[in-house]
Amino acid sequence: MDDYSGALRFLDQFVNLEASAGRIHGLSLDAMRGLVRAMGDPQYDVRTVHVTGTNGKGSVSAMVSALLGAAGLRVGAYTSPHVDTVRERLAIDDQPIAEDAFTDLVADLERYAGVVATAPSYFELLTAAAFLWFSNEAVDAAVVEVGLLGRFDATNVCDSTVSVITNIGRDHTDGTGDWRRDIAREKAGIIRTGQPLILGETSIELLEVFTAESPEPLLIAGSDFGVGGAEQAVGGQLIELWTPAGRHEEVFLPMHGDHQADNAATALMAAEAFLDTPLSSEVVADGLGAARVPGRLEVVATEPLVVLDGAHNQDAARALAAAVPTVFPAGRRILVVGTLGPREPTEFLDELVALSPDLVVACTAPSPRAVQAADLAVLLRERRIEVEVVPDAVDAVRLAVAAADESDLVLVTGSFYVLAAARAALGDVVDLDEDGFDT
Repeated sequence: MDDYSGALRFLDQFVNLEASAGRIHGLSLDAMRGLVRAMGDPQYDVRTVHVTGTNGKGSVSAMVSALLGAAGLRVGAYTSPHVDTVRERLAIDDQPIAEDAFTDLVADLERYAGVVATAPSYFELLTAAAFLWFSNEAVDAAVVEVGLLGRFDATNVCDSTVSVITNIGRDHTDGTGDWRRDIAREKAGIIRTGQPLILGETSIELLEVFTAESPEPLLIAGSDFGVGGAEQAVGGQLIELWTPAGRHEEVFLPMHGDHQADNAATALMAAEAFLDTPLSSEVVADGLGAARVPGRLEVVATEPLVVLDGAHNQDAARALAAAVPTVFPAGRRILVVGTLGPREPTEFLDELVALSPDLVVACTAPSPRAVQAADLAVLLRERRIEVEVVPDAVDAVRLAVAAADESDLVLVTGSFYVLAAARAALGDVVDLDEDGFDT
């Protein structure tokens, strides 16, 4: 292929399970194993922190990457989904892969994909690309975020040095049977015998699911590490973190919400387990102070205040509803909401009711799995919420911003697919600088 556009066209030929699948069924690692085997198994060339969880895995991955970078390591990061460009998913030292490097990488993938017995998926190709790039660039560490659950996720061909499970929540399931245990078993599939597991999930009834995989050591939130305290600060919060190595006080975290403080504690424990040594207060301050996670209570404009959050399930919506009144005590609250199927978003919307929105602009997320805006509106009106139906996500954000006064909050949520549309809309209605803030 000759250029970046050609690389994207090649990838788009392959099945994109992220766009088309809502629940796991009938998955296997056979295609992924065949692909990386043809490449020489580059995933074994790099020590890896492997991160899964229903919520928080993206934030924890970003924080672990930042902490290891502050400790002097050259760090590769593989995350999903992306907000603006697929190149966001592959980064080294917090810099997304350049277009020309991505094009060369996909050209290599094209050759390998042509010789394997089973055609890989879009996500499998990107995952293989990340492992190959990290191997070629000889990074000191790779932080790899699971795409879906864990056991049969394409990333699980790696032999992780440290495994992280942030929590177990209801996502990618119909909620029947003992769903929490079923999901826990799938996520426990990333654990490696005799290697550290950092466990943010604290449900006692699920503990045996994780111990059955024989991690060593097992480090549990609240028992082995945690948050000593947190208070709001301009642009984030000041937190106190503790691990077996000691305490770090008044650490500035440029993210909002109690859940992000918990994520920071998990990330710190994972970084110390990976390095097998305590981190100094300077490294912790530098690392967490530099951590950035797009699309998580991300402020992208002011007057009106526009915040993007990729909350997409009940637990994430609950955390969002708890954080917003404390962090953003604005005037009216105007929400732009677009969600994905296949399940009805009733539980997600039930949590958003706590925000007492003055108006919700319901849109159709730009995805084949989107819940239609009109269907969202019906559910919202059942909850006595004022709704405007604007199917196009870009137009929905434009309407919300136009309807807001300077003191109001516009919150865009429900799916990362909607956040990308929000950025496109904001480029028209406010003047954004290179960091995404209005000028």
